[in-house]
Amino acid sequence: MTNTGEALGEFEAIAEFFAPLAGKGAPAFELTDDAAVYTPPPGQALVLTKDAMVEGVHFLPADPPDLIARKLLRVNLSDLAAMGADAVGYLQATAVRPADAASWLKAFARGLAEDQAIFGCRLWGGDTTSTPGPITLSLTAIGLTPPGAELRRNGARVGDLIAVTGTIGDGALGLLAQRGELPGLGAEELAYLKGRYLLPQPRLAVGRCLRGLAHAALDVSDGLVADMAHICETSKLAARLRVADIPLSPAARAVIKRDPRRLADIFKGDDYELLFTIPPAKAAELGAIAAKTGVPITLIGEVVEGSAVRLFNADGSAFDAAGLGFTHF
Repeated sequence: MTNTGEALGEFEAIAEFFAPLAGKGAPAFELTDDAAVYTPPPGQALVLTKDAMVEGVHFLPADPPDLIARKLLRVNLSDLAAMGADAVGYLQATAVRPADAASWLKAFARGLAEDQAIFGCRLWGGDTTSTPGPITLSLTAIGLTPPGAELRRNGARVGDLIAVTGTIGDGALGLLAQRGELPGLGAEELAYLKGRYLLPQPRLAVGRCLRGLAHAALDVSDGLVADMAHICETSKLAARLRVADIPLSPAARAVIKRDPRRLADIFKGDDYELLFTIPPAKAAELGAIAAKTGVPITLIGEVVEGSAVRLFNADGSAFDAAGLGFTHF
């Protein structure tokens, strides 16, 4: 790790904030070496994923550092969940302003420690440096899955049913709530939506249950339509989605009831729910998975011949899906 500024030296940052997250012994050796050493258990393949978060793009300047850390870890764990993998470790890099590096990193490390305990993974290494801004973060999550059991995007088949976990739209609406752009909404609904934006729930248990069951899967980060399009593109097929069947939380329904134009916002991403396709003959197993994991699963459409994602209203009329979703550039 490199220097974070005059007020906080390199070795002080490692010893105080990050070495406790690594633990003793392999793979990270309390961060006393330049790299980690890890030997996967027999019969397990490594699954690697990396996401970055930038202040003002993926989180707000006023968001608490501990919650930013937890979101950073969780969005990466969500990618592991989408592959049907179990989390074992992660590498992280932070670029923070020197003036508030000590207090910011202390809270940031506290958030990582809290989620490490929840999800059963440890810090394996990383880098810390200074920047005049914006704060820039990156994390690489490492997971395990039996070889060949990983879930891919490219396996959808004609006739597959399309399913999604949890509820859709809470993350995007939560960002609006955090910005104060949902006036008049009740305090309980606002708190719920903010929580969903700040602390997404990686569906690792569901992903594990989908091994050998789902034909294709990913997590909804860019938005339901945009991410379904990723499955369609890699599988060279099309999808039909029923708008009325998309699961919404009571808070999201309250927002849309107050302003029907907000329906478009539910497609803007940050959900981190699993979106997957499954053969109709296996659909009955979803109830057992939902019961086992405590995560609702809803059927919202089907895979068809073609090359696009189309949305339909309850009366069968087309719902305009043009431009829905988040783009990175």
